[in-house]
Amino acid sequence: MVTAASIGVSVKTLFIVLFCVLTASFAHLFIFGDYISCFDIHSRWLILITADFTSFAVVIGAWISYKESSWIVAVVLVSTMYLFGSLVSLGYILTQFYKLSHEEYVKDPLYFVLARRQKRDVSGGSSVVAARVIFSVLGCLVLGVLIYTLILELSPSYIKYFASCFVTTAIDMNIYVVTFSVWIAYKESSWASALFWIVLLVCFRGVALCAYLVLELSYLSPHQPASLIILNATNRETSVVQPSNSFNSLLWNT
Repeated sequence: MVTAASIGVSVKTLFIVLFCVLTASFAHLFIFGDYISCFDIHSRWLILITADFTSFAVVIGAWISYKESSWIVAVVLVSTMYLFGSLVSLGYILTQFYKLSHEEYVKDPLYFVLARRQKRDVSGGSSVVAARVIFSVLGCLVLGVLIYTLILELSPSYIKYFASCFVTTAIDMNIYVVTFSVWIAYKESSWASALFWIVLLVCFRGVALCAYLVLELSYLSPHQPASLIILNATNRETSVVQPSNSFNSLLWNT
């Protein structure tokens, strides 16, 4: 029988492996490659990758801002993410895993990694509407860049523009895909639905992620905080109800 603790350990192990792989890739790029070539503005495909990366970074950044009580810490983390990509986000996620107590691992480790450590007031209404608008616009922009790039450059000739950093860039982007795939699998109650969205994420990356977020936001009423889309349906119901027993008290007070 698969337990919550075993799932938590598996996910943590996966992120440790990904962190090591990306660290080795960055080290190889800085030592033997040409890091500056990653910013060649003449590559249209680089613009597409930047658009995809921005959509991933905005979502991760929003989650970090939700988690952190200090906006300064959140700004520093999001800023460094643009220099070191998913290396920062993986490090942050692993830090949240290492903060878990044994009881939290047994209860629901993914919930405690995703949720705030302390209860704070959150606003609904305008935040839900604003989030819908932001991710709708972001998704349309990434889709527009994708279509523009495919029309003007049908072959993957972008490799010639930044060949020395192509492997690192590909690893970095695919780690984001894996990260959000784990989150979608956690959120979806049906494996068929989870697989459907993961396939879309692999194929369309930022466009699919924004579409998924807008869909999830559409399930929230204007009176609920937009941050509820982080959690799955079960944890979402727990989080909006005042704690009445020891388990719910643990959810609020950890």
